[in-house]
Amino acid sequence: MILTEERVIPKLMNPKNGMLKEHIFRYEFAAKFAKGRVLDIACGSGYGTNILLDPSYGDQVEQLIGVDIDEETIAYAKEHYSHRRAEYFTIDALSQDLDKKLGVFDTIVSFETIEHIKEDELFIKNLAQLLKPNGKLIISTPFGRGRGIPCSNPFHIHQYKEEEFLEMLSDFKTVDMYHQIDESIEFPIKDKKYYLMVAVCYNRQDDYT
Repeated sequence: MILTEERVIPKLMNPKNGMLKEHIFRYEFAAKFAKGRVLDIACGSGYGTNILLDPSYGDQVEQLIGVDIDEETIAYAKEHYSHRRAEYFTIDALSQDLDKKLGVFDTIVSFETIEHIKEDELFIKNLAQLLKPNGKLIISTPFGRGRGIPCSNPFHIHQYKEEEFLEMLSDFKTVDMYHQIDESIEFPIKDKKYYLMVAVCYNRQDDYT
């Protein structure tokens, strides 16, 4: 598999690479929330599997399903990041009846995906259908000038303002919005500059912890 600006392939990257380190940190952040049956949607090369299944984060993940639209990417994940509790599938995140194909999940992880998808509302609707009533979604996307506004990254259709991203997630009962800079994910501090949003979305109020 070829390394590109939009792919994170740790085995082909310098471990000190800033983009790699920040991506790994997002999975480490998500691992603290992950439990039960977990979906990594647009899982890419699959490197997040070992982090989400790392027992040092509580060993609460029973099964991990990684999906991506690209067959070559999934083949790479199967070869390099196989795990007895993990399975990988080539699936379009906009497909109908995803819940019938994959089942439903306690936790869904979606990192740097929504900005690539023109039908972003359909994508969020599919994620909600895949989530159990008391499940949680951890989803990230970079800050931008606005939904649908062209940006410097030719691969991004959307780069949201925070209020737009929150509106996209408004069907969830509770949304905790974190901001990321480098290897720091935190509730935003006034006047501190960040470049990425990480939302933890709870499907029901009684799951808010």
